[in-house]
Amino acid sequence: MTRKERSHEERPRRMDKLSVMQAFRRIVERGSFARAAEDLGVSPALLSREIKLLEESLGTTLLTRTTRSMSLTDAGRLYYDEVIGILDTVTGVETRIREGAGAVRGHLKVNASSSFGQTVIAPMLPDFLDAYPDLRLTLSLDDRVVDMVEGGFDVSIRIRAAMPDSALVARKIGTIHQRVFAAPSYLEHAGIPSTPNDLAQHRVIGFLLANHLTSWVLQGPQGSQSVELDPPIRVGNSLVLRDLLVAGQGIGTLPDFVSNESEARGELVRVLPEWELPAPEIFAVTGSRLGMDAKVTAFLDHLRAALGR
Repeated sequence: MTRKERSHEERPRRMDKLSVMQAFRRIVERGSFARAAEDLGVSPALLSREIKLLEESLGTTLLTRTTRSMSLTDAGRLYYDEVIGILDTVTGVETRIREGAGAVRGHLKVNASSSFGQTVIAPMLPDFLDAYPDLRLTLSLDDRVVDMVEGGFDVSIRIRAAMPDSALVARKIGTIHQRVFAAPSYLEHAGIPSTPNDLAQHRVIGFLLANHLTSWVLQGPQGSQSVELDPPIRVGNSLVLRDLLVAGQGIGTLPDFVSNESEARGELVRVLPEWELPAPEIFAVTGSRLGMDAKVTAFLDHLRAALGR
């Protein structure tokens, strides 16, 4: 054994104060090192060393022992009384946390894009809040990616082709179809594109925050085709873009959760119906790798149900 190894072995090991407190309490209540050691599944010699280290750290004797009896000193009685309070408090905290781990209550902070929040999340909120009346909710809508940690959010709903590697945890909860739309009134006077290349001859409305603002990669029967565009109108909100399209101001791309109702009412029609942009994913982003708590799980369950509808 090297000198370094001997020095390491001889160095007093650091005590786990909570474990030593529990051991001390068991010794006093059982009136015996041997019985306490049996309860704790350790050797009496180990318990004896632990109590000796404790007494040395406190600079006083807690227990007086003979071959036939054991008793508390005044310092030992004081320490025992305080230890009971500390351990009972710790046990109470752990019990409350375990009991509350599955309860949907507390303050849930959610972040999402404006369009997704207004068209998907907002309609599901009444049922969600009715189901969990003890829950407090903060819903922040922002079309730009926010710092979850700085904002204190429990979950952020993000729509991306893929999530970059980070300390955050992203769980896929759905897929979006991104298609090309225009109003019938626009197509009546501007004509209907028959190929992706025809789009360059039209008035295109671009989405500022999309990665396809000036370059649309469309997927269709002939594979993928890239179209370079210079949108004369550019907006940073999908709902504003939809309203401009409905008003006959041009051609643009919309996610299905924004376009569905307008398409169903005939306000918008598919342009190049056999073509669409690559489908982005809906991610629920959380900050912990230890799993989601009950309120986040409940929220995402309702959100998945809303997406299914």
